[in-house]
Amino acid sequence: MAVITIRGQLGSGAPEIGRLIASKLHISYVDREIISEVAAHLHWPEPHVAGKEMPPGTLLGRIAEALVGGYGFAGTIEGVYLPTWEIPLDDTRYLPALKLVINDLAKSGSIVIRGRGSQFILKDLPGAVHVLVVASLELRVKRVMESLKLDEGNAKKEIGRFDSSRREFIKRYFNAELEDPVDYDLIINTNHLTFEDAVSLIITTVNFEGKAQRKGSGSLQGSHLYPRF
Repeated sequence: MAVITIRGQLGSGAPEIGRLIASKLHISYVDREIISEVAAHLHWPEPHVAGKEMPPGTLLGRIAEALVGGYGFAGTIEGVYLPTWEIPLDDTRYLPALKLVINDLAKSGSIVIRGRGSQFILKDLPGAVHVLVVASLELRVKRVMESLKLDEGNAKKEIGRFDSSRREFIKRYFNAELEDPVDYDLIINTNHLTFEDAVSLIITTVNFEGKAQRKGSGSLQGSHLYPRF
């Protein structure tokens, strides 16, 4: 079973790479937006009704099961899919709800999970591979200008808001630095790699990790290899 967490700076290419990995490996890809769509479909507070519309075993069904499974966190579980800057500062039940959803998704089958602290929540999961995607500010600004149709000034503001909210989120809930290399198995610099090349490198790492697990010879997480391409 392949479990990959991926996060990256805005404009680094993390979501594009995450989706490509999932497509190449024929596994599921999930991020906040997908969880949000499913949660909205569940028609709180009666999630069991809409849940029946999402077949078990499908990605939507797996997300629905994870959300419904955490329904003991009523009023909190919905915050799992909020933008990080909208999560209440005093919401002490948010982290247990988030952990429940992420762990349930990881246990239910092979998956690529983008962000949301998944690299910390699943850090002890055998065989999981945690990826950080980075790029220079200049390249990120160019990509954000193109993807969001913004001028340079507003693209920089959007990047600043995104980066600061993610750093605050990780520090608040995991008491960690977002881009500390020791929390990742692989760091990808898309200044020097195409998205396709990055995907190939990550899949090679996943395959190597899987072989190491089967042989009982340890994992990449133990040795912390950080290729910087």
